[in-house]
Amino acid sequence: MSTFTVTKLQTRLPVADADAAIEFYRAALGATLTQRINTPDGKVIHAELDLGAAGTISVKEADGADPVPSGPGPLISIYVDDADAAAESFLAAGGTVIYPVSDWAYGERAGRLSDPFGVQWGIAQITEDLSNEEIQRRTDEMFREAG
Repeated sequence: MSTFTVTKLQTRLPVADADAAIEFYRAALGATLTQRINTPDGKVIHAELDLGAAGTISVKEADGADPVPSGPGPLISIYVDDADAAAESFLAAGGTVIYPVSDWAYGERAGRLSDPFGVQWGIAQITEDLSNEEIQRRTDEMFREAG
């Protein structure tokens, strides 16, 4: 058992163009820039973006200490009140579809998109209030049918 309390969880994304990422997240997610710290030559070393009740993300210009990830980037999942509208906003800002938004047996309408910086975003909306047992039953059935 830990002897401390986690008070905040923040995703930090090193990207090749922090200024473009800030603008993308503002357009795609409605994020508000709340903090920006630059190096003397103007490169972003920390920019915090507020996503309202969901929390914050931060971006920084990739460098030797924090390079752009090779291969697929991180996967961040967000829950929204309208997955279709969120996906449309994401696409309008320059994102691409990995898996289109659709209804899933486990009670969500969800899809996966990628932003221009290699970060994958799971966008989901809860459509049914299901027990863990029902989610497992439906998942088992989904895999049997696909199998």
